[in-house]
Parts: sequence; C-alpha cells; structure tokens
Amino acid sequence: MSNSVISVTTWSMELTSPDDLAPVSEPEVDGLRIERAEVPSPELSRFLYTAVGGSISWTDRLPWSYERWLAYLERPGVETWVAYDRGTPAGYMELDPQDEETVEIAYFGLLPAFQGRRLGGRLLSFGAARAWDLAERWPELTPTKRVWLHTCDKDGPHALANYERRGFRVFDTKTEDEPAVPLPGPWPGA
Repeated sequence: MSNSVISVTTWSMELTSPDDLAPVSEPEVDGLRIERAEVPSPELSRFLYTAVGGSISWTDRLPWSYERWLAYLERPGVETWVAYDRGTPAGYMELDPQDEETVEIAYFGLLPAFQGRRLGGRLLSFGAARAWDLAERWPELTPTKRVWLHTCDKDGPHALANYERRGFRVFDTKTEDEPAVPLPGPWPGA
C-alpha cells in the first residue's frame, strides 16, 4: 500500500442569529418526516454514522466502543434527529452543545440512496432550527447564540452549497494534507 496523501479543504461555517437561517421554501415532500431519537441508542447512532459517512471517509468514530457511544449520547443536549422517507431512515443530524452558548452540528448527511432528492435542505433547515431552540428542551443549557459546523471537499458535492443556501457563512478555511485511506463503506467489506 502506498503512503499517498490527499489535499482536503475544510470550511467552518456559522449562523450567529436565528434570523440568519434561510429555511427551504419548497413544498413539503410527501412521506418525509423528521423525528428526534429521544432514547440514547449507540446502535442507531453508529448505524447512521456508518451508513451516511462510509462513502465519504468518516472514520473518527469507527473505533468507539458501545460504552463510549452511550456516554456521548447521554450528555445533556446531545440530540440525534432522523429523517425518514416513507418509514425508511434517509439521513440524520446530530447536535452537540458546547461552551459559550454554542451548538455544533456535529454530523449531518443523507444515506447515498436518498441524495439528490432535495431532502438535505429540508433536514438542514429543520435541524438548524432545533439547534436554536435546544435550551427549550434542555433547561440546564443556556439559550443558543451561535450554531456552527464544518464541511470539507470530501463530503457530498452539494454539501457546501446547501449550507450556504441555508444562511451559513464561512468563518475559517483550512487546506491540509491527509493520508489517503480506503473508504470504509457502511460496514467492513462493503
């Protein structure tokens, strides 16, 4: 195996007011619903993580144990919002509250079979709004003053444009070399 590297550009983006959010204005999508997974479930979260991220090099959580997933998911304010298309999981968004009234959209994406169907803008609009009202569901948190995320050029081809259309602004850009690694797929050998 060669020791090749790839150049990866990462954009950090933010909303600094709920008024910055530009939600999708298109009609509703028949059969699409978005629900919060209220019971912390490492199995569900790992499924979503690998199903969405397996084709775009999400590897940082692959070695996490069940216990580490559970400890993360049980933190106050960590929320997983799942988009379902006619009962089938289509994508998800994970919210992670941080210091200084900040909420990170830690993970966001669609399973490959659901990309290109205009579901991502709807899920992002809904999920970003949930980041702004997070303290209403978690009284121990202070109201959100900033929502942020990062995306890179390894993500889907429409990711950056979707974030920009929803009102997110770039506040930092970095380009770094990373080792080229095989895509993990949704499960080993996929």
